[in-house]
Amino acid sequence: MPNSPIAEPLDQSNSQTNQSTQQKLLRLWPGVVVVALQWLLWFIVPGVVPKAAMIGIFGGAVCALAVLVWWLFFSRARWLERIGAIALMVIAVAATKRIVHPSIAGGMMGMMLPVYATPILSMALVASAALGRKFSTWPRRGLMAAAILLACGVFTLLRTGGITAEADSDLHWRWTRTPEEKLLAQGDEPTASFPASSNSQAMKTESGWSGFRGPNRDGIVRGVRIETDWSQKPPVEMWRRPIGPGWSSFSVRDNLFYTQEQRGDHETVSCYTLTSGQPVWKHGDTARFYESNAGAGPRGTPTLSDGRVYTVGGTGILNALDASNGSVIWSRNAASDTRTTLPSWGFASSPLVVGDIVIVATAGVLAAYDIATGQPRWYGPTGARGYSSPHLVTIGGIQQVVLLTTEGATSVAPNDGTVLWKHAWDGDGIVQPGMTADGDVLLGSGSGMGNVGLRRIGVARGTGGWTTTERWTSYDLNPYFNDFVVHKDHAYGFDSGEISCIDLKNGEGKWRGGRYGMGQLILLSDQDLLLVVSEAGELALVKATPDQFTELARFKAVAGKTWNHPVLVSDILLVRNSEEMAGFRLSVASR
Repeated sequence: MPNSPIAEPLDQSNSQTNQSTQQKLLRLWPGVVVVALQWLLWFIVPGVVPKAAMIGIFGGAVCALAVLVWWLFFSRARWLERIGAIALMVIAVAATKRIVHPSIAGGMMGMMLPVYATPILSMALVASAALGRKFSTWPRRGLMAAAILLACGVFTLLRTGGITAEADSDLHWRWTRTPEEKLLAQGDEPTASFPASSNSQAMKTESGWSGFRGPNRDGIVRGVRIETDWSQKPPVEMWRRPIGPGWSSFSVRDNLFYTQEQRGDHETVSCYTLTSGQPVWKHGDTARFYESNAGAGPRGTPTLSDGRVYTVGGTGILNALDASNGSVIWSRNAASDTRTTLPSWGFASSPLVVGDIVIVATAGVLAAYDIATGQPRWYGPTGARGYSSPHLVTIGGIQQVVLLTTEGATSVAPNDGTVLWKHAWDGDGIVQPGMTADGDVLLGSGSGMGNVGLRRIGVARGTGGWTTTERWTSYDLNPYFNDFVVHKDHAYGFDSGEISCIDLKNGEGKWRGGRYGMGQLILLSDQDLLLVVSEAGELALVKATPDQFTELARFKAVAGKTWNHPVLVSDILLVRNSEEMAGFRLSVASR
């Protein structure tokens, strides 16, 4: 008993000494090194190395795994703290996802928060371990818990305007207004409808642009030559105005152009004056499609035919409207008609008019409607998915409609939907097919969901029916959602943010160059010239010749992520994205 008062202080002293010794032995340097490398890969390398965004994400994930291994097995921290910190991270991310902005919660197919929180949490763990190594038990644990919760809590203050094709995110404070909200606050809408004839006398264009990628859906502008020295004769801005979100392009007739956009809860088909950008009329349906990566709004482009505008919205609404005033002639829900589930990216089809029917694609399923009544005429093969639009071609003297899907290419007879031929190729079904001069078909894929590259197939009709033959498959041109063009036995298109040229005889790559992100392009065939719109909204002129990559000019057109196809009619160029659109007059080259 007399020894007890002495023994207790000695035990406490030994305990404190052991605790201090244990904390001094905490092995920090591996964690510090890995987190430094992680932040270098995540935030620094993508800014200086082209095409490094995905490298940063995957490299950051590998580094996060290394941090986890270090903390669990080599940090020398107490086991309760090792397990507790990891468990708290998992719980914090799961709880935070319930309260972050919907754009963060749904971004990257629901993986944005875990992916973006990874480097922040890794740094929080290492920093709190370093700062708290000399603290007593509960203050040390409290510091670590606070750092983890703060790292997750930062994301409740943010929203994203979407991601680029190279996985960069457009981050903003949560309380700031979106461009769409600013537009709605301005009340920037046409207030009345009036006939197109009152405007069409102001200017007659040399040709129109009937819909998605032009009258042949090939992205080729014919009969136009422009000046290429933009240092002396740059594009002249005619007008600029904000626009609702959406990835629609334009169709043009005389002095009017048509596009689709989102205005709050209304999916809108809009008509504007070509030379001034002034609104003429709008038609709205109570519908809104939204997904975090690309944002809100319709994806398809209006189709003009015989005084009508045909449109497909992001939720599957098919409209036939009077082109002069926007009045409804008939309307259907193509998604309901084909019993197709709304895909994650929305419906992106642009209508195709063939004779007395209009054909649309609902995520890989074709549907044809009578243009007079809107009544269904036939439905196409089911089972596939995709975002491509029906494409009218003539092969062996037979007119047919080709659709690219995740299963390959399918051709049907336009009058009744009978399947003529199929070519299996596991791709993404996003871009339009191309045609060679001698009647072969080009299939493109580039998202990485299945095969990537460009494939040339021969299609022939024999006594036993239609057959397809693979000529070659090239990996030197990988179109993602960036349509390619065909010119003089070569194909030109985007490949991981660069422009690539391949020889159609054998698929051999000729050159690649430039840094344009995931933009779009059109071909001025009379001039061997590509007009490129970069993902950042810059215009560029690139030679469409196979000898070498040559950029002739560059000009900033619009601000923000630009995935929409540009349109050139006569000397007027239309460019838009999900925030603004602009019209430019280009100097015409002397013959």
